[in-house]
Amino acid sequence: LTNMGDAGMEATISPPDATAQQDSLFSMTDVFLISLITGLFTYWFFFRKKKEEVPDLPKMQSVAAPVRDSSFIEKMKKTGRNIVVFYGSQTGTAEEFANRLSKDAHRYGLRGMAADPEEYDLSDLSRLSEIDKSLAVFCMATYGEGDPTDNAQDFYDWLQEADADLSGLRFAVFGLGNKTYEHFNAMGKYVDKRLEELGAQRIFELGLGDDDGNLEEDFITWREQFWPAVCEHFGVEATGEESSIRQYELVVHTDVNMNKVYTGEMGRLKSYENQKPPFDAKNPFLARVTENRKLNEGGERHLMHLELDISNSKIRYESGDHVAVYPANDSSLVNQIGEILGTDLDTIMSLNNLDEESNKKHPFPCPTSYRTALTYYLDITNPPRTNVLYELAQYATDAGEQERLRKMASSAAEGKALYLSWVVEARRNILAILQDMPSLRPPIDHLCELLPRLQARYYSIASSSKVHPNAIHICAVTVEYETKTGRLNKGVATNWLKSKVPDENKSNSLVPMYVRKSQFRLPFKPSTPVIMIGPGTGIAPFIGFIQERAWLKQQGKEVGDTVLYYGCRREREDYLYREELARFQQEGVLTQLNVAFSRDQAEKVYVQHLLKKNKENIWKLVNEGNAHIYVCGDARNMARDVQNTFYEIVAEFGNMSQPQAVDYVKKLMTKGRYSLDVWS
Repeated sequence: LTNMGDAGMEATISPPDATAQQDSLFSMTDVFLISLITGLFTYWFFFRKKKEEVPDLPKMQSVAAPVRDSSFIEKMKKTGRNIVVFYGSQTGTAEEFANRLSKDAHRYGLRGMAADPEEYDLSDLSRLSEIDKSLAVFCMATYGEGDPTDNAQDFYDWLQEADADLSGLRFAVFGLGNKTYEHFNAMGKYVDKRLEELGAQRIFELGLGDDDGNLEEDFITWREQFWPAVCEHFGVEATGEESSIRQYELVVHTDVNMNKVYTGEMGRLKSYENQKPPFDAKNPFLARVTENRKLNEGGERHLMHLELDISNSKIRYESGDHVAVYPANDSSLVNQIGEILGTDLDTIMSLNNLDEESNKKHPFPCPTSYRTALTYYLDITNPPRTNVLYELAQYATDAGEQERLRKMASSAAEGKALYLSWVVEARRNILAILQDMPSLRPPIDHLCELLPRLQARYYSIASSSKVHPNAIHICAVTVEYETKTGRLNKGVATNWLKSKVPDENKSNSLVPMYVRKSQFRLPFKPSTPVIMIGPGTGIAPFIGFIQERAWLKQQGKEVGDTVLYYGCRREREDYLYREELARFQQEGVLTQLNVAFSRDQAEKVYVQHLLKKNKENIWKLVNEGNAHIYVCGDARNMARDVQNTFYEIVAEFGNMSQPQAVDYVKKLMTKGRYSLDVWS
């Protein structure tokens, strides 16, 4: 290249022979450049090919290798287990049932383990037949509108895509659902059907638990028939009565560094002092309450609007999402349990799993104090399940009380009826049971081992992130009722939220929270009409929807009809967000505001009555305007009545039979044009 440069310089300096030299020079340069370019291209081409053709096998293998560590098969072989019980759990109940089934196994000379599908490679199901007398049981809860729980999402995706041969797999499924929901037990039904399609052998029929009825009884009834079927299949017999086997051992810490003690954190120690995103169920964000105001003007109930500050959290949400909050139990209940059991609640302890191979080392974060465990980690307000009563029975010194507890925990019809009336219908929590059975005084550590975890509570977000990017709004009603025993029971989360007052310096204004994504979404096109039906606190997501439609309109977007059907008891008592709704209507964002006051006249008027009254307009919006329909609130009555009203409207104006109208509405649901955000 230097020579070529020199030649170029010479060409410029020597004008007399310029033409001859130029001819000669250009031909030499052309040849050289062509050769150089060809050489470079050839080198690049082969170098590239070489890189593509050499497979990077060592890297692939090193990435795949750790899968062995997540193999439940290897773990079962190592620990001598032959039954694995997987659970898809959102609120902890399916996990609890899985633990009970895995514990049952020892009565039949078998060994079980409960397993979170999120922690293992489920493609290993095809290898389960390598273990003698092996069985996979699935306790699968259905969440929301027929969705898998968060921890079962990967398993569900794998089942949908898998073409595995599961012909050697023996299985059984128990589903946890709620009949008030449209897609009752969808996940349990799907897992049961899909495993059979993949060649697996069902050894006992699908169990369908209904939380709207008596989920505990459904589970016990299924379980008492399930084990005889297992015995028959494997040719084994029960080795004896159900016995109480401790899963955890108590370690009391007398000399402990308090910086190593959990004080309510859900995951990482000191995570509330040193907050680090991303925030989720195991790492909630401590949001400050900046507003907490009563919404209703009268009546016995307390309806409230709270605003949580999420500044600097990097938390993002969309209208229709849910906010999960971790509440704390009432300190007076905690103190009463401590007093009745004669315990120093400030004792620092750990409950350590006796099974060293278990992934679950403790039932809740340890070390901690009994006070912290009973306040932040354990459910002390719901009626305990029968397995808790069975385990506690041994500690009742009065023979009559012990027999009563054992009877309620049995599968006999008389025992089930007694449990239903004395515990479930009377809404007796653990404190009430201890109070009503004076001889029952269990060790507090065993009680802490048996009680289920206190779960996060979900609320539909009542704001739009377009308008409030640094805040999440909640609309809730405090739960408070008198039980058949004359006790006053209070909802854990709502009464705890009620006590949260805006205060910049005190921890009393802090709420541990995270956001859970939802499918409850506004249409992609702002011009699409929306029909929103949400009586009571069911209005929450629609406040966010209307805020967003107002924001879109301000941005110059064409916004379609925004129609709201809202209902409350009395206009002057519990008409929520009255001023805000009036303003939105005045601004032309809220096209129609239809409000049903159920108790302001002799005959009760509900949202479905207003829908019928405006049926022609409803049909026009749905049929011609391709409107999206949203229903939020009570699943048991309101959502069902509203859906039946839509069947009637479609049948009448669409000239369809009842089955055709039902099919029409179901298709709207499939297309995402009829969405539900309901609870029971």
